[in-house]
Amino acid sequence: MSDSNSPNTPNQNQTPNPGTVGVMPTAEALAAAAAAMGTDTQAQQASVPQDPLADAQAELANVKAQNATLADQYLRAQADVQNARRRADEEISKARKFAVEGFADSLLPVLDSLEAGLAIQNVTPEQIREGAEATLRQLKSALERNKVIEINPVAGTKFDPHHHQAISVVPAAQEANTVVTVLQKGYLIAERVLRPALVTVTAPK
Repeated sequence: MSDSNSPNTPNQNQTPNPGTVGVMPTAEALAAAAAAMGTDTQAQQASVPQDPLADAQAELANVKAQNATLADQYLRAQADVQNARRRADEEISKARKFAVEGFADSLLPVLDSLEAGLAIQNVTPEQIREGAEATLRQLKSALERNKVIEINPVAGTKFDPHHHQAISVVPAAQEANTVVTVLQKGYLIAERVLRPALVTVTAPK
């Protein structure tokens, strides 16, 4: 009969030796190991030097793309300016053309009246005068519609070198340097002097 205390017989209550028997790792140990491995991997990646040539090439490509965009915007702006200038020139040309046409159209009734008056035979001097006065009214109306206004200062008006041209200086009882008589009317067109009025003025006292 064998002895239960024999050294050859293993004791079921005996604790295994951790040096000789494998122990299952805990979840905390696995997590710590994984974190350590990740830290090592990041450190290795950070230690790898960047390629300066690749960075320069990428920056150059970016600059070229921006330059191409700016060049395209510049060309478009230049085209817009040229188109606007061409349209402005066309509008100015049309404005001048239609302005002349409008002025000519307003003078046609005056021409018709003159031709009609000359076509009448055996007219009296009174009829000629009446026709001339009517034609003159038509002409003044046509000029006024086209902003052609006469310069006809009354006697005693202060001499204005911008609108008047003094032909002579005469002694007079009125204030010095004022208009005495109008020898020829002047005209404005759109507030610009077309022709100054020819006047005589009083001499300084």
